Amino acid sequence: MRTVNVDKVTEAVREMCINANYFLSADMKEKLDRAVAKEESPLGKQILCQLQENLQIAGEDKIPICQDTGMAVVFLEIGQEVSLTGGDINEAVQEGVRRGYTEGYLRKSVVGDPLLRENTKDNTPAVIHYEIVPGDQVKITVAPKGFGSENMSRIFMLKPADGVEGVKNAILSAVREAGPNACPPVVVGVGIGGTFEKAALMAKKALVRSPDESSEIPWVREMEEELLEKINGLGIGPGGLGGRITALAVNINTYATHIAGLPVAVNMCCHVNRHAVRVL
Repeated sequence: MRTVNVDKVTEAVREMCINANYFLSADMKEKLDRAVAKEESPLGKQILCQLQENLQIAGEDKIPICQDTGMAVVFLEIGQEVSLTGGDINEAVQEGVRRGYTEGYLRKSVVGDPLLRENTKDNTPAVIHYEIVPGDQVKITVAPKGFGSENMSRIFMLKPADGVEGVKNAILSAVREAGPNACPPVVVGVGIGGTFEKAALMAKKALVRSPDESSEIPWVREMEEELLEKINGLGIGPGGLGGRITALAVNINTYATHIAGLPVAVNMCCHVNRHAVRVL
């Protein structure tokens, strides 16, 4: 049994909150660079170049990529052979977020009650998802989620008879209705199957998969490629001002479901698709 002190989790989360907001991940930067070459619209290309310039300035000056530094979403994959010591793991993560957003001078956007709307002033609490996995390591993924794109999320409780075409139409309709509001070009995370909440969680987790990493399931991989092509044919374009590049990637996760159901969740993220990963 390997021991990991939760103080290490706090420090990792603190650094990851700052880095994810200051620097674009390498996989997203490469995807954006390729998008500039592919964009056919002069205005669309100009917008993409401005996004690149913004990213460069943010990295050099160590300031946030976007004014909306998001609500922190944290995925913890904890090996079953790990013993966490030194305190409460939940509070350790929250303290990491608290320190990261305070020390990094990141905008505090979280309100403690959804209706009373009083700001917590340190961007906590974060949303934390725990998973027990084989092994003796702790994998932490921090994904600050801005709400311009989060508000465009959709879940569809389709009937099995709607089939593959119904799934495709649901995803396309979600992107079409989002239009410029999700700050395109976007990454489209999709969850198909499971239950209401499982589909939504799969869609969220799909966003932190590398945009160059396709599904291992043949039919899912084909759907990802087909939907990316169709989404980029909608004409929404960078900034919603027209063009070819509306989405940088479509990532789909699937799971078993009930004979009477076909849940489909769509969770979009803007071009920065902020995420940082660390293994302890």
